[in-house]
Amino acid sequence: MTLPPTTPALADRQARASRWFKALQADICARFEALEDAAGPPLYQGPAGRFELTEWTRGDGREDLGGGRMGLMRGRVFEKVGVHFSLVHGTFSEAFAAQIPGADKSDGRFWASGVSLIAHPRNPRVPSAHMNTRMLVTSEAWFGGGGDLNPLLGYQRSADFADTIDFHAAMKAACDTHPGVSFADLKAQCDTYFHLAHRNEPRGTGGIFYDRFNTGDWDMDFAFTQEVGRQFAGIYPKLVARRMNEPWSEAEREAQLVQRGRYVEYNLLYDRGTTFGLKTGGNVESILSSMPPVVKWP
Repeated sequence: MTLPPTTPALADRQARASRWFKALQADICARFEALEDAAGPPLYQGPAGRFELTEWTRGDGREDLGGGRMGLMRGRVFEKVGVHFSLVHGTFSEAFAAQIPGADKSDGRFWASGVSLIAHPRNPRVPSAHMNTRMLVTSEAWFGGGGDLNPLLGYQRSADFADTIDFHAAMKAACDTHPGVSFADLKAQCDTYFHLAHRNEPRGTGGIFYDRFNTGDWDMDFAFTQEVGRQFAGIYPKLVARRMNEPWSEAEREAQLVQRGRYVEYNLLYDRGTTFGLKTGGNVESILSSMPPVVKWP
């Protein structure tokens, strides 16, 4: 196996982190399925959605390079939602290794595990959302991730929209658990990162974003990353439940599909997570499952 240099202590940390990410995937899937169960006529038709969980392996199978579990659901509340777990390892290409801290000292070898999520609700009044948390190891080890809200209707895309206020409060609560974390700083990083430069506009109303996070206290950094996942798992289903029974118009559906196009543009042009997955031989179906099911460019 082409694993980066490790120690028993680091191996234990990797095992703890990957177990947590896998458990977080299961928790969020259960919460989303409960929302599917709670929906019904007249706004929602058909059976409640259920996640299809698909195990996948990286590479050609001749060498253990890790893999993951893709969770995808097409339901009545969620037109399309992906909640994916991954645990992969191998060797970066020479060009890509030059962009990753510590890869020069690990001969390009890496280990990475995490959970990633993108939700595209059917109701235009329910904001879309994105979340991921991950741990990456080269000759160094760090965490990254965050969560951000993507309201799709014009009147919702302001800082004083109630859903955004509540979502930001949850992300701040996660930051407040770590004495070395500033919500204002991570919010600013989110606003900078999730920005469509070619349109000079934000992708959504933000949240928090952090990468290459290593304060020197692994246990505290891991606890912070866990709290980001917990806070997202708590707040986003509440926002969905708040809005999912509001009736919508054809004009709002049209606006939703147009705004979804911004999400596609961002992910294909700028998102580092998409690039990382594709350049490290990740599962293409899992990586590109973040694409909305129906989109319009007028």
